[in-house]
Amino acid sequence: MIRYRSHQQLSLAEFDWPFQTALDEDNRWVKLSRCIPWDALAEGYYQSLSVTQGRPTKDARLVIGAVIVKHKLCLSDEETVQQIQENPYLQYFVGLPGYQREAPFAPSLFVEIRKRMGQGVFEAFHDAVIDALESAKAKQKPGPRRTPKSDKPDADEDAGDDDPPSSSAGITHKEEQEPARQGKLILDATVVEQAIRYPTDLSLLNEAREFSEQIIDILYAKTGLTKKPRTYRAKARRAYLSVAKQRRPSGKVRRRGIKQQLQYLRRNLGHIERLLAYWPDGTPLPLPRGLLSRYWVIQHVYAQQWEMYQNQSRRCADRIVSISQPYVRPIVRGKQDKPVEFGAKLSVSLTEEGLARVDHLRWDAFHEGGDLKSQVEAHRARYGTYPEVVVGDPVYGTRDNRRYLKRHGIRFAGKPLGRPKKVTDANRDELKRLHAQRREEYLERIPIEGKFGQGKNGYRLNYIRAKRADTSTAWIHSIFLVMNLLILLRIFFALYKPDVAWRLLALWQRGQRLFRYRPTHPLVTSTLG
Repeated sequence: MIRYRSHQQLSLAEFDWPFQTALDEDNRWVKLSRCIPWDALAEGYYQSLSVTQGRPTKDARLVIGAVIVKHKLCLSDEETVQQIQENPYLQYFVGLPGYQREAPFAPSLFVEIRKRMGQGVFEAFHDAVIDALESAKAKQKPGPRRTPKSDKPDADEDAGDDDPPSSSAGITHKEEQEPARQGKLILDATVVEQAIRYPTDLSLLNEAREFSEQIIDILYAKTGLTKKPRTYRAKARRAYLSVAKQRRPSGKVRRRGIKQQLQYLRRNLGHIERLLAYWPDGTPLPLPRGLLSRYWVIQHVYAQQWEMYQNQSRRCADRIVSISQPYVRPIVRGKQDKPVEFGAKLSVSLTEEGLARVDHLRWDAFHEGGDLKSQVEAHRARYGTYPEVVVGDPVYGTRDNRRYLKRHGIRFAGKPLGRPKKVTDANRDELKRLHAQRREEYLERIPIEGKFGQGKNGYRLNYIRAKRADTSTAWIHSIFLVMNLLILLRIFFALYKPDVAWRLLALWQRGQRLFRYRPTHPLVTSTLG
């Protein structure tokens, strides 16, 4: 039996409109809005703005809520505004008093928001999340809360690393009066890749040549010359494509193609210098701002590429890999599938609760082991106490870092330096126990690796689409803010019995680690089974 129903579009009057009913209290956006400390976030957002000068700003909850929606759903700026315009739950989440059909703001405002959110703003956001997390833990699980921050500097912080400890335990007299070491600090570093085309020397030179041709076209039109400088752009384009279209060009072919593009680019830069002579020094150049900045960049690109061509080298200082984003640098990571990454390198610290913080963000390659001291001191400034143990890669276990941790009574979860001890009948059991302990503590690095995977696979942390260095930094910090808010949401809406929930959560996390390496462990069968 066939039942036919017309599939013509209904009118809005015939469409079933469900908004006469109340909104669902169990909606995910309603739950998330309850646990977010909006007032504290607004205070951190307004700290960089003036009270008396400038145009009135959008409400802080609207701005911060829109940023959270954007990175929670991995949307573009335009799509984020449209989603908020169409979804009543998102309008409730960003703090609108009622459903409205108009867009809350123009999508281009996101760029200004990212410019406004600097390191200090996100530091205030992180402190607000920590305070909200501690309040939620105090309500659900009785126990000591974190010690408030101290404004007085500690005299031991500026002491030399080679100073001997004043006691056998390696703790000074002043530190004995401080609260006991609490918690665990997990450290690691990663690279978040920028959304740029994979750079090659030939493609960079071809792009620089095309920009130089655009500059020549604009300058020639405003000089009044009767004969335009020759650029040979058609021949240069054919020379580039003859090499770029080859699947695997030989080194000799690539070198010849790079030389041709260098010669074309050098000719164009000479034409530009002669055309700029028509404008005296001190007068503004008749070039758009974006094209003028690219003119300075392509000069550096030519100088770097010519130096590498002359020296037959593949390295140079501060190598530019993107003309539109010249601050991006190649960072060699040594991974099997991706030996070189192009983006910012982060030093990240993770707490036991799962809160991640970007302690350092740099566009140049650096040794992450040098950031351990500042990360530990930042942990003390936020929580009032030093961590009990620091977990990190062997790269963090330098002699300087180990002396620093020993002086402050902090244990480093890593293999000791020096030659391994000789195994005897007397110390065999002790060495076996220490080896098992180090292995178990090394496996505790898994959460921070999972945090990187969550950010890159779930929130596009490996594809930063901002075009400026400051907006890219705000983009990265916003993703970590969203991941921390999800930790706050999980703790705020715990199981029905809060004290049992914390125990089950700890057992489940431990069981997950054991299941990966020891599936037959009795704790695995009791918690995961």
